Amino acid sequence: MSVEEEAVINLQSQVASLRNRVKELEAENAKLSARLSKCRCNETEEKLHRRESGEVNPGGRETAKTKTRVYDTGSMNHLQKRFVALKLMYFGQRFYGFSSEGQMDPTIESEIFKALERTRLLIGDKKDIKYSRCGRTDKGVSAVGQVIALFLRSKLKDVDANNKISGEIVSEEHNGEIDYVGVLNRVLPNDIRIVGWSPVPNDFSARFSCLSREYKYFFWVDKLNLLAMESAGKKFIGEHDFRNFCKMDALNVHNYRRHITSFEISPCEMRSEGNQLGAIKIKGSAFLWHQVRCMVAVLFLIGQGLESPDVIDVLLDIDRTTRKPQYPMAPEIPLVLHSCEFGGLKFTCSADAGRALRTHFKNECQLYQLQAAIFHDALLSCLPLSKSAEDNSDKSPWNETDKKRASHVLLMSRPTEPSYKERQAKLENMKPRAR
Repeated sequence: MSVEEEAVINLQSQVASLRNRVKELEAENAKLSARLSKCRCNETEEKLHRRESGEVNPGGRETAKTKTRVYDTGSMNHLQKRFVALKLMYFGQRFYGFSSEGQMDPTIESEIFKALERTRLLIGDKKDIKYSRCGRTDKGVSAVGQVIALFLRSKLKDVDANNKISGEIVSEEHNGEIDYVGVLNRVLPNDIRIVGWSPVPNDFSARFSCLSREYKYFFWVDKLNLLAMESAGKKFIGEHDFRNFCKMDALNVHNYRRHITSFEISPCEMRSEGNQLGAIKIKGSAFLWHQVRCMVAVLFLIGQGLESPDVIDVLLDIDRTTRKPQYPMAPEIPLVLHSCEFGGLKFTCSADAGRALRTHFKNECQLYQLQAAIFHDALLSCLPLSKSAEDNSDKSPWNETDKKRASHVLLMSRPTEPSYKERQAKLENMKPRAR
């Protein structure tokens, strides 16, 4: 039996053992949960949380809404409300994107609205709350600076149309306002956090009031030519037609010109086994569907020496390149919506919520580091390299430049996707004809 076959058998045995252990832990967890549900201190803490979110009245008795667990937002229109912006972060790996408009679940948006309903913060129907979002991140994409805006329930009275009290913007402690950050984070999943909120005027839109958006794409530097990548990336700066750097949506998008204000590649502090983590930072007023991932994919080809930096100029020239060459996008997991800029907007949270956020992030980071260490150790122990593999361990496929060059098909020699005009013509042909 070969070493590889033994490794596979050992791995299968360990997987079976882990599955049995998971079943044992689930049984133990069920018993503990049953015991915990009978604990009066747990009931007291839960009632305190519900009281803060409006589910229990000051006298301590559950309201009819709590007993029935049916939340009719329309029945709360008599309550005070205010227009606010929420800043949030999330790890997108387990979600089907931000928007809940598709058929897949879970999404970031669906989880947020579940939390808003559970905490009784919504007043009125969804169409009446003037909801808007800054960015519509795709499946697997994360964010640390996403922003949404909507009307939420308020403790304050006499809030005018500009969200001011007596002519002044509410202070950092917001004069006794609901702690939106703390209340929502108690019911949100661990991979979604509200990090701040701000009062905004009623004409504010998280999408159209945004001055700029900044994305970061993280990658292992390995032996990529960063100078060539940065030189090529600078060509993106300015206003260009990016139809060859996006997934074209001819039905909803007719203008593919976007303005990139800055581009840079910088090293990060993190290193692993001698490899440096790097980040591509791209800032612009707005972005097209999959634009950043397409830009990064071409930059990686340049960094490997498979394409010339001049290919950026050729792809940006839509008169010369009327059809987008077929090429795969960069993976979605390393992409992060880093920040969204708004004029005069300051996000704050209470001191208690801030401390809770710091503790949460510290625990989450430790958890991810522990998971990474476990899988790394398992990889070393369960999948040992053969002698020939050990001798060639420094020759990973990403480093075999000569082989890649021999097999690589230049972008401008590849099959192309339909042009915008061809897509438009197809859409016109699909429309029902009048009889």
